[in-house]
Amino acid sequence: MALTQESSDEDTRTTLHTGRLGVIGIVFFVVAAAAPLVGMTGAVPVAIVLGNGAAAPGAYLVVGITLLLFSVGYAAMSQRVTNAGAFFAYIGRGLGRHAGIASAFVSILAYVAVQLAIYGFFGGLIAAQVGVLPWWAWTLIAWIVVTALSLLSVDVGAKVLGGLMLLELTALVVTCIAILVNGGPEGLNFAASFSPDKILVGGLAGSAGIAFAFAFASFIGFEATAIYGEESKNPKKVVPRATYLAVGVITVLFALTSFAMVTGMGASSVVDKTAELSNKLVDPAAVLFSLATQYIGPWMATVMSILVLSSLFAGLLAFQNAASRYIFAMARGGVLPVSLSRVNRRGAPSNASLITSVITGLVIAVFAIFQLDPVLTLFFWFSGLAVVAIVLIEILVCVAVIVYFRRNKGTENVFEAIIAPVLATIGLLLGEYLLMSRFGLLAGTPAAGVDPSVTAWALSPVGWALVLLPFALLAVGFVVSVSRRKVNDELLRDVLS
Repeated sequence: MALTQESSDEDTRTTLHTGRLGVIGIVFFVVAAAAPLVGMTGAVPVAIVLGNGAAAPGAYLVVGITLLLFSVGYAAMSQRVTNAGAFFAYIGRGLGRHAGIASAFVSILAYVAVQLAIYGFFGGLIAAQVGVLPWWAWTLIAWIVVTALSLLSVDVGAKVLGGLMLLELTALVVTCIAILVNGGPEGLNFAASFSPDKILVGGLAGSAGIAFAFAFASFIGFEATAIYGEESKNPKKVVPRATYLAVGVITVLFALTSFAMVTGMGASSVVDKTAELSNKLVDPAAVLFSLATQYIGPWMATVMSILVLSSLFAGLLAFQNAASRYIFAMARGGVLPVSLSRVNRRGAPSNASLITSVITGLVIAVFAIFQLDPVLTLFFWFSGLAVVAIVLIEILVCVAVIVYFRRNKGTENVFEAIIAPVLATIGLLLGEYLLMSRFGLLAGTPAAGVDPSVTAWALSPVGWALVLLPFALLAVGFVVSVSRRKVNDELLRDVLS
C-alpha cells in the first residue's frame, strides 16, 4: 500500500493538472503569442513599403491559408497523441525518437528566442514612452511578473491573457470597421490587395518575397494549441477546435486589419503614404496610430499605444508557458534532468518555468551589461531566429504526419493524412527559403554596405550565425539523442491514452 501511495504521489508531481482549459482558454494563449497589435504596427508597414504594396493583405491571407493546411494534419495528429511536447512528440511518432528529440531542442530555442525578442521590444518601447527607468529595468519588472504568473495554475494565465486580448482585439476591430465603413480616399479596392497578380508583384525573389517573409514572421505562436492538450478539458476535441479557431482568427484579423490600413491610405498611394507616416519606416507604429486618429480620434491612438505594451506582455506570458512545457516534457521523458519534470501544487511545471526564466534573465543581463540596443539587437536578432526555427519544425511536423498516417491507418481521410500536409510542406519550404534569404532585412543583420531590401542572402557574420543556429542545433540534438539510453516512454506517448 505504501509503495502504491508513493508511486501515486510521484505521478502527481510529474503530471500537469487536467481539465483546466477549454477551447477559448487555449485560443487566448495562442492569439496572445501572435501579438496581433504588435504585428500590425511593426510588420505590416514594412511589408507594404519594401514588399508588395497594397497587396500586403493578400500575402497575409496566403500565409494564413498555408498554415490552415498545416493545421489539418496537426489537428489530426492531436487525435492520436496528447503530450505537452506536441511538436517533438508528433515528429518522434512519425520520424523516430532521435528526430523528435532533435526537433525539441530547436523548439525550445525558438520559444526562448521569441520571448527574448519580446522582452527587448517591451523594455525599449516602455522606456521610450514612459522614461523614468532604463529599458533593462522595465524588462526586469516584466520578467518578475511573468515568472510569478507562470508558477500559478494555467487557467489563471488564461484569464489574464483573456482580458488583455479582448481589449486588443476590440481596438483593432473597431478601427478596422471605422476605416472600412468610411471607405478611405479611394474606396474598397479588393483587387489591389487580393488579386494573385498583385500579391506576386515583384516575384518571390523580390518584393513579394519580402511581404511573405514578414507575413510568416507575424504568425509565430499559432502552433502552440497542442502544447496545452494535457491541461485541457477534452484534448481530443478541444485541441483541433482550438487550432482551427486560433489560425482562423489570426488570419482574418491580420488580413482584415492590413486591408483596412491600405484602404485608409488609398491603394494607389499606400506605399508613399506609409513611408511618410512612418518617417521612412523609422517609426512603423505611427501608421496605424495615425489612421486611428484620423478615422476615430486621438484617444484611440493613445489606447493603442498602451495596448501595444499589454500585447507584448501577453506574448511574454504565452511563450513562457510554451517554453516551460517543452522543457517539462523533455525532462519527463528522461532527456533533460528529471528535476525539471516536477510540477507544483497548482499543477504548473514550476522547475521548468524557473529554468526558462533563468535563461532569459541571463541573456537580458548580457545585453544590458554590453549596452546593446534592446530593439535593434535583442528584438530583431531573436525574432528572426525564432521564426526560422519554428518554420523548420513545422516542416518536420508535416513530413512526420504524412509518414505516421501511412504506417498507422485510421479514420483519417486522404485530405487529412496526405493532401493537406503535402501542400503545407510545399508552402512552408517556400516560406523558410524566403525567411532565410531575407534574413538580413528581417533581423537587421545585412552584410556591410549591402541594401537587404534589394540583395538576398547577404548577411553579416552575426546574421549567418543566427540563421544557421536552428539547423546546427537540430544536428546536435540528434547526436545527443543517439547517445542517450535512458529515455523513457513518457517522452512520446499519448499521456491520456
